[in-house]
Amino acid sequence: MEKQIKATDAVRRFSELLNMIKYQGESYTIIRGGKPVASLRPLEKRTTKKILAELKEALPSIPKLGAECGPFEDDLREIRTCQPSLPAERRWD
Repeated sequence: MEKQIKATDAVRRFSELLNMIKYQGESYTIIRGGKPVASLRPLEKRTTKKILAELKEALPSIPKLGAECGPFEDDLREIRTCQPSLPAERRWD
C-alpha cells in the first residue's frame, strides 16, 4: 500500500524516505496543497530478505582474501567458531 506524505515532510526526510524505499520497498504519494502531485517508489523489485541463519551458507561463496590478509581471515574464522547456536524457535524470520 502506498503511503502519503506532505511535500514539506518529504523534503525534510528525503534521505530517510530513500532508505525506506530502497530497503523496505515502500512507496509514497507526495501531497501538496491537499492533492497528490508525485509518487516515490522503488525502480526495482525488492529482493527477498535474507535471515541471519543463511549467513553460514553464504560465507563459502565469498571470494577468499589475499595472502596479506591472513591474520584477518584467521580472526574471522575464530569468530565464526565462537558464535552461539541459533535458538530452536527462530522469532526473527
